[in-house]
Amino acid sequence: MVVTSSAIAQTDSTQLDGNNKIFIIITNSGGEFVGRILKQDPKEILISTQDRGEVIIPKYEVKEIREAKPGDLSTSGKFIPEQLFSTRYFINTNGLPIKKGDSYMIFNLWGPDFQFGVGENLGIGVMTSWVGIPIIGSLKYSIELGENLNMGLGTLLGTGSWAAPEFGLALPFGALTLGTSKNNINFTAGYGVVWSNGKSEGKTLLSVAGLKRISRNASFVVDSFIVPNPGGGDFNVSTIALITPGLRLQFKDNSAFQFGFAAIYAENELIPAPIPFVQWFKKF
Repeated sequence: MVVTSSAIAQTDSTQLDGNNKIFIIITNSGGEFVGRILKQDPKEILISTQDRGEVIIPKYEVKEIREAKPGDLSTSGKFIPEQLFSTRYFINTNGLPIKKGDSYMIFNLWGPDFQFGVGENLGIGVMTSWVGIPIIGSLKYSIELGENLNMGLGTLLGTGSWAAPEFGLALPFGALTLGTSKNNINFTAGYGVVWSNGKSEGKTLLSVAGLKRISRNASFVVDSFIVPNPGGGDFNVSTIALITPGLRLQFKDNSAFQFGFAAIYAENELIPAPIPFVQWFKKF
C-alpha cells in the first residue's frame, strides 16, 4: 500500500533536507516514484514527487532505490525506465548483460527467439524458424569494463535439426558497447564457420549497431551485418553488408514493438531489401 501525505515531513525530526538530489524508487509491483526523499526510517520512505505530491512508501514494497543519473529523466522530469530489451538490436546482441532472472522472447516474421538471464552477467538463448530449421543456441558473458563501457564474449552454435542434421554452424564473437541501455553504440567481431558433409568454410563477420532514445516511448535502432571480402581471392566484391535502421516503440515495461527496412550494400551500391523487419519483444 502506498499512502500520500502532506504533513509528516514538517513534524518528523528525521526529515532529510539540505540537498536537492533526485531519487528513483521502484516498487515490487513495478511502480515508479521520482523526487526528493524527505524522510526515511526502517519502516517507510517519504518522497516528494512532481506529479503525485508527497508519497509514503512502505520499505517492504521497495525493490530498488537509487539516485537519478543523466538520462534517467525526460525533459519534463518523468522517469525513463531501463530497457530490458536493450541487449538486442535487430539481429545482433551487444556487451550489455541480461539481468539474472530476466527472460524475454522475440517474435520475428521468420520465427521465435528466446533469451534467458541464468546467472550474474550470463545469458543463454535459442532461436529458430517456425518450422524448426535451423536451431541455433547462444551463450554470452558480459563484463563491465568501466562506467558506460561493457564487453560481451559469446558464441552461437547451430544445427540443421531434423531436415539437415549434417549441417552445422559456429560463431564465436566479442562485442564492445559504449553507453547505457538507453543510448549506446556497439562494435562486434566474430568468425563464423559452417560445415556440411565433411566440408567447412569460415568467414570474418563484423557489425556496427546502436540504440538512441528519441522520446520516452520510442528509440531509433540501427543494426548491420558485414562480411569483408565474402568471396575471397579474386572475387570482385570487397564487402557485403546488410544495414537495418528502424524504430522501437515501448509503451509497457514488459513488451515492445520494432520495425525497420533493410538495405544491402554491395559493389558500392545500396539496394533496398523488399522484406521489412518486424519484431515483437515480450518479457516472460
